[in-house]
Amino acid sequence: MRIAIMGAGAIGGYFGALLAAAGQEVVFIARGPHLAAMRADGLRVLSERGDVTVNPVRAIDDPAEIGPVDWVVVTVKNFDLTDAAERMVPMVGPDTAIVSFQNGVESAEILAARFGRDRVLDGITYLPAVVAEPGVIRHTGPVNRFVFGELDGAETPRAIALRDAGEAAGIDMALRDDIEVEVWRKFLVQSTFAALCCLGRYALGTMLSRPAVRAVYRRGMEEVFAVARARGVALADDEVAKALHFAETVADPATSSSMLTDLERGNRIEIESLSGAVVRLGRELGVPTPFHDTALAVLGPYAGKDGRPG
Repeated sequence: MRIAIMGAGAIGGYFGALLAAAGQEVVFIARGPHLAAMRADGLRVLSERGDVTVNPVRAIDDPAEIGPVDWVVVTVKNFDLTDAAERMVPMVGPDTAIVSFQNGVESAEILAARFGRDRVLDGITYLPAVVAEPGVIRHTGPVNRFVFGELDGAETPRAIALRDAGEAAGIDMALRDDIEVEVWRKFLVQSTFAALCCLGRYALGTMLSRPAVRAVYRRGMEEVFAVARARGVALADDEVAKALHFAETVADPATSSSMLTDLERGNRIEIESLSGAVVRLGRELGVPTPFHDTALAVLGPYAGKDGRPG
């Protein structure tokens, strides 16, 4: 398959590197020092599952250079998605499929509005990874799970082909017929956890060990659950309880949010696509969202292009 990775950061770089090492034809759309390093020295993935080096690697900054592909894998930050969608146009031919592995619950809708629902699949990732330095992705844990599916739940030949290609490359790929539920299940946790990490500079263990903070964490997830249910998403009745149980019994207490890392580095943060989405959808559906209202008000200034409040 011919696969374009739109946004070759930690997620896209990892996914594309493993596919390329397994023999797929992969093109990375990147920019800045990361692009320059890939062109000069290739792309390296450092992982306890086994290091991978792709060199030479095809890395470009202009999608018009490559023309239509079989798949566009979208892993850009959400605040770059509208611009990325326009830049993707030369790569989208009659048979091109697009899959989003991004944070939040709105990216697939944005892509579908631009390219049509029949082209778009939604997805989520469970992949602890960072860009350690330009041209180098560090996979910081054993999990490398990618969950995706067609918007209508169908098990199509194209989705099966991507799943099989990923599995052949050593990626834990799950093709689901209920991808909307899976996306919201992650969003329920991620949107609240990321906001609370940034508001209090907390790791998970600290968050759960303080009863008042733990209660806020639960209330934030309950707000997302209420929005999801009002939107018709079939989350289980005990979704919040299960998320808390997982956090308390399975998750690493040292876990923090990548959004906190961006905040501490002075980078632009994705609060608008996390708490901001909860607030927007809550208002549309008449669901109160006081925790996420507060998070958006306090952290929203860090969503600007320079990552700094005005």
